[in-house]
Amino acid sequence: TGAAFASFRFVIKGSLAGAAVYVAYDQGLLGSGTQGAEALKKAQAALPPAIQEWTSYMGWEVRTVQMNTLPPTPKFDFSPSDFWNKGVQTVMSALSVAPTRACDYTVEGWKYVKDLVK
Repeated sequence: TGAAFASFRFVIKGSLAGAAVYVAYDQGLLGSGTQGAEALKKAQAALPPAIQEWTSYMGWEVRTVQMNTLPPTPKFDFSPSDFWNKGVQTVMSALSVAPTRACDYTVEGWKYVKDLVK
């Protein structure tokens, strides 16, 4: 029964992960930046009424003043694509010199070991 329970948990977790990816794709979060910005605007418009409805359903008292004064979204003054491209260039540069560096470090290591043995 332990293996069956473990496989059942795996199926449930996989299903939840797949559903989360599907919802993110369906809402446009995995698309272009403009699609993501539109999805964020839709979420910001829908979030306060949803929270109000949920808290009233649960019987919790929430001040409406707090609901109407959500903090502003942060403004980003950089382009994520520029940082992404810089990261890709850095990784590719490191990978291109990796064989040479590995040979250099191997030579230094052998010299060190030979000096220890003498």
